[in-house]
Formats: sequence, structure tokens, C-alpha cells
Amino acid sequence: MAKEITWRGKTEEELRKLDVKQFLPLTTSRVRRSLIRGFTPAQKELLKTLKNGKDNVKTHCRDLVIIPEMLTKTIQIHSGKEYVPVKITAEMLGHYLGEFAQTRKSVTHSAAGIGATRSSKAISAR
Repeated sequence: MAKEITWRGKTEEELRKLDVKQFLPLTTSRVRRSLIRGFTPAQKELLKTLKNGKDNVKTHCRDLVIIPEMLTKTIQIHSGKEYVPVKITAEMLGHYLGEFAQTRKSVTHSAAGIGATRSSKAISAR
């Protein structure tokens, strides 16, 4: 039998039925303050398209808090260079969208260049 996923004591079905006002007591103080202030016009537009049933929406709103209305949706979040598809799950509630689309990639270096080490000084550059 599969384990039922819960978040702060609520199942995924119970979470989906919550509106923003009921969701507030379950969040941290920073997220609660952000939600009480309200959404920006761009965030309202994104939430409106998600309510209409659209999936796989592209957005630049990295500062939007993930709320229960967004569960099971796929959102493509801009990372500064490309859009990263993110499937919203119950564990992501209360976090910001930008946390799931990294803006920096890890650096992978190849071999050292010519003249970078003492032994490579003797090699010709041709």
C-alpha cells in the first residue's frame, strides 16, 4: 500500500480544498506576511490562468508563494536563461517558485590550459 502524503497534518485532498485565508495559519511568518500583503498584478494573472485549468504555464514570477490552488500543476519558471519545468507537489507548499529553478549552474572544468602549470610551459602553442 502506498504511503499517503501529508503536509502539516493535512492530506493532499484536504489541502486542495483550502483557500488562501485557511492556508495562512499553516505557513511560516515570512510567507504569511507575503500572502497578507496580496499578490502583484503579474502574480494575479498567473493564478488566473492556473484557475482556468491551463497547465504548463511559463512565468517570470519567481517571488510567488506556492499555494494549494497550484497543486499538481506544471509551471515553467524562468531561470534567467531558460524555462525550467516544475511539477508542484504538496511538499513545495509555502515555498517560493524561484527556489525550484536554479539561476546558477555548477562549474565543470576540463584539463588545465597551456601555460597554466609548470609542466605545460614547454609545450608549443601550435
